[in-house]
Amino acid sequence: MSVDIECVVVGAGVVGLAIAREMAQAGHEVLLIEAGEAIGIGTSSRNSEVIHAGIYYPPGSLKAQLCVEGRHQLYDYCQSHGVATQRLGKLIVAKDPAQMTGLATLLERGLMNGVDDLRLLDQRQALDLEPALSCVGALYSPSTGIVDSHALMLALQGDAEAAGASVAFHTPLLKARVTVDGFVLELGGTAQMSLSCQRLINAAGLHAPALARRIEGLAPQSVPREYLCKGNYFSLTGRAPFRHLVYPAPQAAGLGIHMTLDLGGQARFGPDVEWVEHEDYLVEPARAEAFYPAIRDYWPGLPDQSLQPGYSGIRPKISAPGEPACDFLISSQAEHQVPGLINLFGIESPGLTSCLAIAGRVRQLIESV
Repeated sequence: MSVDIECVVVGAGVVGLAIAREMAQAGHEVLLIEAGEAIGIGTSSRNSEVIHAGIYYPPGSLKAQLCVEGRHQLYDYCQSHGVATQRLGKLIVAKDPAQMTGLATLLERGLMNGVDDLRLLDQRQALDLEPALSCVGALYSPSTGIVDSHALMLALQGDAEAAGASVAFHTPLLKARVTVDGFVLELGGTAQMSLSCQRLINAAGLHAPALARRIEGLAPQSVPREYLCKGNYFSLTGRAPFRHLVYPAPQAAGLGIHMTLDLGGQARFGPDVEWVEHEDYLVEPARAEAFYPAIRDYWPGLPDQSLQPGYSGIRPKISAPGEPACDFLISSQAEHQVPGLINLFGIESPGLTSCLAIAGRVRQLIESV
């Protein structure tokens, strides 16, 4: 079999773009294929656009390692490429003494993860920063910020193409087959062709497990089941009285309905947790009824009728409802015994923050065999 191209990356979200850039800049021949019409039309453009510090994740986990590493890389990258960021800082607030105990545990976890600028604030210190809050204290993370995610993805695409990578839209990967020399891919959409490659990187986000199950020669037991966890966002009419991001104490399936600011200073609230069977990005206005009491736990001054449906995203989870959140799963030959194949599963938050570090880890895995 003649090999048409060395490396194919599937999925032009922020992680796929970062991987294509990383591989191309390291001298690999790269084709990035995307089923949709543009970059970042899935999870990458449907999130809070927050640069996370690395507080929440179990020490030693990939989420912890890659978030802390990726956060430093991302701020540097955005500065060098003119991508807008704001290091606003974040307050994780406690509404009672029991939650303050939880914040102290979060502080310890963050320090173990290498987040060395965290501060536990008492009520007075928290209100000095944000007088409109209602809380008994807070954990302050000055390294948390926001980023223009679309500008970031455009910059990553530009770097990848400048290093020789090609990008093909409207090009879904229908199926693949493992061969002695690599892989044979059946492409649909505008391509409608077979293509052979030595290395295949599955960064298809929500669709990564389904895509992996279409790889003939990959053991089915190496592919986790996917669960779709929708998060809805509501926008605030008018201006919020906050300068920092505000988060409640974390919850089981997510980080709670938090308040983030966009680069224009407009507030948005979310995401909530809605387990779904199919992709559906409609935001039901009635869901705002649960937002008001959740937000008023930390901002009692939220006006009535001030929330408007914004947008929604879907977390690509590989843990079922009620189960603890899984770590990132970067599945390589060591896990599935297929040379040249990397599957990325469960790349939910902090995937945006970690994108450059994930790309570096994928290149290390590819080049180590």
